[in-house]
Amino acid sequence: MMQRRDFFRRTGAAAMVGAGLSGSFVSQALAAPGEISLPKGDAKLQLSSQLGVIPGKSLEEKLAKMKAWGFDAVELPGDVVGKVDVYRKAAADAGLKISTVCWGSAGGALVSDDPERRKSGIAQLKETLTAAGELGSTGVIYVPAFNGQTPLTNQEIRKVLLDIMPEIGEHAVNVKSRVLFEPLNRGEAYFLRQVADAAAICRDVNSPGICLMGDFYHMYIEEPSDFAAFVAGGPWLHHVHLASRRRVLPGQDERSFIDGFRGLKWVGYQDYCSFECGCDGDRDVEIPKSMAFLRDQWGKADLPG
Repeated sequence: MMQRRDFFRRTGAAAMVGAGLSGSFVSQALAAPGEISLPKGDAKLQLSSQLGVIPGKSLEEKLAKMKAWGFDAVELPGDVVGKVDVYRKAAADAGLKISTVCWGSAGGALVSDDPERRKSGIAQLKETLTAAGELGSTGVIYVPAFNGQTPLTNQEIRKVLLDIMPEIGEHAVNVKSRVLFEPLNRGEAYFLRQVADAAAICRDVNSPGICLMGDFYHMYIEEPSDFAAFVAGGPWLHHVHLASRRRVLPGQDERSFIDGFRGLKWVGYQDYCSFECGCDGDRDVEIPKSMAFLRDQWGKADLPG
């Protein structure tokens, strides 16, 4: 009879094959557990949040609340260029790390059909990567384009990214940062909708400066399995966004996080899980409740075998 661990390993790999990840990566997933190339050490649940989720009239007030509630880090907006010292001091004073910088798409500039806009977008992303490296963050969250931001097709966008990302990845490595591709749901983007899609780009670029993240809200819409999605992200997975089915705080609807947390444990996840969501009710009450809910879900996400 097939062991439970073998079942999860093979079904997760089958999902990767179906998503278009084949060859050596899936071979690793199908190898014996001791042969899989995964991060060292047990996975950790380290909680972070975007500033907009946290109540408060000032940066300092928001960070103080986060520390009191037990957050490990803060996710910063994309305006870090020129503000490195301000953000670094505020986070240090509060006793928090900086998880990531949420940069977005720059209006789709990097995959524009205008070469000059592409050059400008690349320069902006490099500047942000430099600032993110100085802040000691995990990386810079990047969306190639939201719906309506470029006339290029899926195939054309992918070709542009494979052309420009090696240079950007080299810069990211030099400044001790990384690009984090964020897959979105079809209502927000027609290109890059599953974690395996981002993993395939990372595989083809083949740079430690080009990685990815997953978002539980988008994954609920686009992924057949949270577990398989994170396994597909594997060695390139360096950030996670937390939001429930209705894009509210985890625990405020029926959305379970156990399957996804099991996938994070499977790959030995070492980075941050960060709130990017709205809230039903009083944030001062509901955010600590959501954090407790997530820790409970993490505890229930036991690996089989």
